[in-house]
Amino acid sequence: MAHQAVSAWDDELVPTADGRTRAPSPDCPVEVALAAVSGRWTTLVLRNLLSGDSHSFSGLAASLPTLSDKVLTDRLRQLVSAGLVERTTTTGFPRRTTYRVTARGEELRPLLIELYRTGLALGSHDEARPGET
Repeated sequence: MAHQAVSAWDDELVPTADGRTRAPSPDCPVEVALAAVSGRWTTLVLRNLLSGDSHSFSGLAASLPTLSDKVLTDRLRQLVSAGLVERTTTTGFPRRTTYRVTARGEELRPLLIELYRTGLALGSHDEARPGET
């Protein structure tokens, strides 16, 4: 049986030409969104940052007690570098560094909500999952 090419795009799944790619592309809007939340712990760090105005490193670490300081530092650097989180350091003593979600980072809120809802829906099926008997 021959493989058929996609002849029409689902306008809900691919509403603009940006997503009409035939191969993975870093410019595809879906790939951009996935890259923003990729990495273990990233969604949980974002979730906690989205819950309020600003957070200190120690406050974030306390809210995710099994997350190592190294990984938290890496995730925060990644998010700051992507323009999703803002890092502010005060002068004086003691110096305080806080993190808060930028307007660009707020764009991820609906995605995280949908990921949560989808995870609930996928996890609630009574059917056996692959590897389970």
